[in-house]
Amino acid sequence: MATQAADQSEAAVKSENPEAVVVRFAGDSGDGMQLTGGQFTLSTALAGNDLATFPDFPAEIRAPQGTLFGVSAFQINFGSTAIETAGDAPDVLVAMNPAALKVNLAALKPGGLIIADTGEFTKRNLDKAHYDANPLEDDSLAQYQLLAFDISAHTVEAVKPFGLGNKDALRCKNMWTLGLALWMFDRDRKPLQDWLKQKFAKAPDIADANIAALDAGHAYGETAELSGPLKQVHVDPVATEPGMYRTITGAEAVSLGLVAGAQLAELPMFFGGYPITPASAILHHLARLKEFGVTTFQAEDEIAAICSAIGASWAGQLGVTSSSGPGIALKTEAIGLGIMTELPLVIVNSQRGGPSTGLPTKTEQSDLYQAVYGRNGDAPMPVIAARSPADAFECAIEACRIAVEYMTPVMLLTDGYIANAAEPWKVPDPASFAAFPARFLTEKNATDADGNPQLLPYKRDAKGARPWIKPGTPDLMHRIGGIEKDAQTGNISYDPANHQLMTDLRKAKVEGIAVPPQDIALGEGAGKLAVVGWGSTFGPIHQAVRRARRKGLEVSHIHVRHIWPMPANLGELLKGFDKVLVPEMNTGQFKTVLRDQFLVDAQPLTKTSGQPFKIAELEAAIEEALA
Repeated sequence: MATQAADQSEAAVKSENPEAVVVRFAGDSGDGMQLTGGQFTLSTALAGNDLATFPDFPAEIRAPQGTLFGVSAFQINFGSTAIETAGDAPDVLVAMNPAALKVNLAALKPGGLIIADTGEFTKRNLDKAHYDANPLEDDSLAQYQLLAFDISAHTVEAVKPFGLGNKDALRCKNMWTLGLALWMFDRDRKPLQDWLKQKFAKAPDIADANIAALDAGHAYGETAELSGPLKQVHVDPVATEPGMYRTITGAEAVSLGLVAGAQLAELPMFFGGYPITPASAILHHLARLKEFGVTTFQAEDEIAAICSAIGASWAGQLGVTSSSGPGIALKTEAIGLGIMTELPLVIVNSQRGGPSTGLPTKTEQSDLYQAVYGRNGDAPMPVIAARSPADAFECAIEACRIAVEYMTPVMLLTDGYIANAAEPWKVPDPASFAAFPARFLTEKNATDADGNPQLLPYKRDAKGARPWIKPGTPDLMHRIGGIEKDAQTGNISYDPANHQLMTDLRKAKVEGIAVPPQDIALGEGAGKLAVVGWGSTFGPIHQAVRRARRKGLEVSHIHVRHIWPMPANLGELLKGFDKVLVPEMNTGQFKTVLRDQFLVDAQPLTKTSGQPFKIAELEAAIEEALA
């Protein structure tokens, strides 16, 4: 065992009870870091802490073992106060090999704790990570606390009674490490033991081996006579409103919200999808919810996926499809078809780094132009953006409502961070959501000049929506398709005046959608600076604005959910501030939309590294804007 302690006054993890702690698990993509982080998240939620997570993994299914580009990491920020981000810098870094240490060390706080597996710091692995010398044995880690011991050997010893080969035994390393982490932060092991028994119910020897590794890691923390770095830390539960809580990822929240939206619309739901990172999880979750009238279909490609969903909407179900930027590009022509046919359709875009294949497993907000403008012809479409994993539930319901009430496709924007990250969610009372039952036309809706009943399939209601007619309804045969239709009869029409009218009507319908007025997330409704965000930038913006206001700076936070159409009061709200700063994970797309719509001098703060904003980055930008 090697230990090396930095100045205890700088140590982030102290013996007293901290308000919040950030832990990052990092290792090879085969080391089970996402599983370790997910189960530590579960134990943290059961302990009553508020939390936010950030899974960060490579695009390769299995990169060469021990290489820098094969490192997988999972970060969790948990505490006894409100937690809105996964944290800027870890207090604790668990590094399972040299590559994990090298990739993640720069993020660790000075004085932070490194837990390293010396069993993996071999000459071969050090060479793969481009280390000239073993960092555990020289002075390169002097500014940190270091706890280095042979986790691999301890794991092999713990599972020896179960007769596993060396390779299979080492697969239990993540459970040994998790056991140590559970001891460090005073967590109960039983829920994890029960989970392992359930997961490996058909292979009880594997379950027992993993439980033995978990218990051994926990016992090591309890019994090892270690100085300095290794202490048990207790983080008090956060004060919460009474109710039922669970942890939820953005993909889970979207899935549950879509099901809830279909139930509120009193419609069965059809989901047509095609696998793509990070959107695939929505298909996986919905496939398990068939008892709620959900049909899931994995199509042969993106085009077939959305066209099947449009077909379902035409047949009287709520059609839903999902993808990420490249897949949305392939769906674009069919989105135009949905707009032209004026059928309800929900399109979920889990954004990722682009363009093209780009950074498949990293996060970005660079599809906003694609969502608002990215179709041929004048084809306006409502766009909604979720700000957090839990918020995605309500946003999905809102997307369903608009689609059904206004007979239009709707795009719901999330991103890789929201889709994969988790946070506590207070399960809402279903009765708190207003129903919006779909209405189908069952008889002719007009009379001709002679007083005879007549069907006008494009006759609009007060919201500008045309009637929804199920195919096969007696006497209501009508045309539908991508060619322009007559504004009343629905017959094919090439008349210039009619095309002008229909273009204007579709535009007016979308612009007239009733969305709630824009609120102030934090601060006053006027002043020196407004920081305007959308999507997953909510957490770091909110924390940065809160810190700036504690310093006496005159700054407010505005976060926009309805990207298109935007709230009617947003323009006047923005004009009440001397300066407007727009942080977003692209090159300034929403900034351009705000300038275009409201003629405000919005200034961009952009980032396209594939990583979320840090609170400190935004805090510095606020101070600079007000200097």
